[in-house]
Amino acid sequence: MTDVVALCEVMLRFDPGEGRIRTARSFQVWEGGGEYNVVRGLRRCFGLRTAVVTALADNAVGRLVEDLVLQGGVDTSLIRWVPGDGIGRTARNGLNLVERGFGIRGALGVSDRAHTAVSQLRKGDVDWDTVFAPGVRWFHTGGIFAGLSETTVDVAEEAMAAARRHGVTVAYDPNHRPSLWAGRGGADRAREVDLRLARQADVVVGALGLAGMRPDAHRRHGHQYGIVSLHPWRRSVAEAALRTLLGRSGLAPCLQCGALGGGGVLAHRVGQLPDSLPDNLLGRGLGLLPGAHVGPFVDALRCACP
Repeated sequence: MTDVVALCEVMLRFDPGEGRIRTARSFQVWEGGGEYNVVRGLRRCFGLRTAVVTALADNAVGRLVEDLVLQGGVDTSLIRWVPGDGIGRTARNGLNLVERGFGIRGALGVSDRAHTAVSQLRKGDVDWDTVFAPGVRWFHTGGIFAGLSETTVDVAEEAMAAARRHGVTVAYDPNHRPSLWAGRGGADRAREVDLRLARQADVVVGALGLAGMRPDAHRRHGHQYGIVSLHPWRRSVAEAALRTLLGRSGLAPCLQCGALGGGGVLAHRVGQLPDSLPDNLLGRGLGLLPGAHVGPFVDALRCACP
């Protein structure tokens, strides 16, 4: 049985170490992707059984990505392999070059991800009833996958609806990437997609669209949302998943130090939300939690770490 399944793009990440992309002569390579990183972390750090649904061009680069995913302990049996034409005209694999920031110089990411195999996924390409039938507990996707193309939005919505039919908890992370929406409606179009997909979600992490422009804008489409600050670090939906998946043990990892038994978050139970929310809850990310399936995650827990 699989605990968590993610629908996502998995790119080959090039790391120049302490150097810069523009002057690098060698790189280390890793696999990575916004939604994928959640299931890899849950597998490697917490031993949960995870799988990834994606598409890769069937060439040496795609097989390298697969090998890296396997090293991370994530099940690759749900990968859709797309024949390549040798030059990447019809389908290719995404590349992501990332250099570290130092001091006042920010980090730099350069993505090469257009026309990838995963961006060409269409509704009906994946048998979701087969994916969720074996007892999957949690499904995760997000705005990065949804923003890859006009068709991936439909795929995400199809997957989320199927997960709900099977009683699987559905998580969505808007995780806005302006480059994915440039020339395609920008942030307004991304917000429309977020709101469309959030209707299918049990847990949403991220502020775009759902949070609105003011901290008290916490009601959308008749639903009431609990609000959790993830400040001072932007965290993915992994913390929410862990609190639900590990809830039976009564332990929850602290957002700051990682220690079990505490939680570096502030929270309100659904139904007990204040009429307005303080500005200090608007950190570098908001978690918006509909009332279903969130279990112990909505408990206000504190950790003694600084």
